[in-house]
Amino acid sequence: MLFAHGFGCDQNMWRYVYPAFENDYKIVLFDYVGSGKSDLKAYNAERYGDLNGYAEDVLDIISELGLRDVIFVGHSVSSIVGIIAAIKRPEVFSKVILVGPSPRYINDDGYVGGFEKKDIEELLDTMDKNYIGWANFLGPAIMKNPERPELAAELTESFCSTDPVIARRFAEVTFFSDNRRDLSKLNVPSLIMQCSEDIIAPLEVGNYLHKNIPGSTLKVMNATGHCPHMSAPEETISVIKDYLHGFSAN
Repeated sequence: MLFAHGFGCDQNMWRYVYPAFENDYKIVLFDYVGSGKSDLKAYNAERYGDLNGYAEDVLDIISELGLRDVIFVGHSVSSIVGIIAAIKRPEVFSKVILVGPSPRYINDDGYVGGFEKKDIEELLDTMDKNYIGWANFLGPAIMKNPERPELAAELTESFCSTDPVIARRFAEVTFFSDNRRDLSKLNVPSLIMQCSEDIIAPLEVGNYLHKNIPGSTLKVMNATGHCPHMSAPEETISVIKDYLHGFSAN
């Protein structure tokens, strides 16, 4: 099982989930370049100018470690990174598990992404002008679950510990991406894990993915917020295990 973290996060965010699978699978965790304890000198603006560069990193890890029958578990933007990687080399993947995925964050004709273009432009402008303030605002909004402020604090701290220049570029690549046309090309079995309330990926997005990814399974979770692997790890583990063991979702 290869776990890929979302924007502004690192591999440590999976610590509540991956131990539940250690007895049955080889676990692989990593940090994208620019995140966690990665080597910032390895960052290349041209390579990471779109999500394909991150997908190539995933494939490089798979090749370097000689992995086969990979169960890819991706959070947020990593869900789309995993889809791109699985389209490029479907033979090395057995399943793709998408946690809070979105193929496009900006609303379009007949498509609900959750944001207007000006919302994203304002978000990026705030990152430029006041990165710490942006992190302190967005962390709690993304995490939700206000009764557990330590979760929002951890996410905010993760944002703040990320190189702001790289984070700004990654945010632009993420929030302006449009991978809707890629969905129909995914031939690897997939699970869409949709939180019941998610400011980043609303319910309409999960339904859109389910409709456009052939043979996909959709599970709408009780969990709220955009990080169920942190706020609702038990439910996250249960949903993944049920899917891997062949139980139907929605």
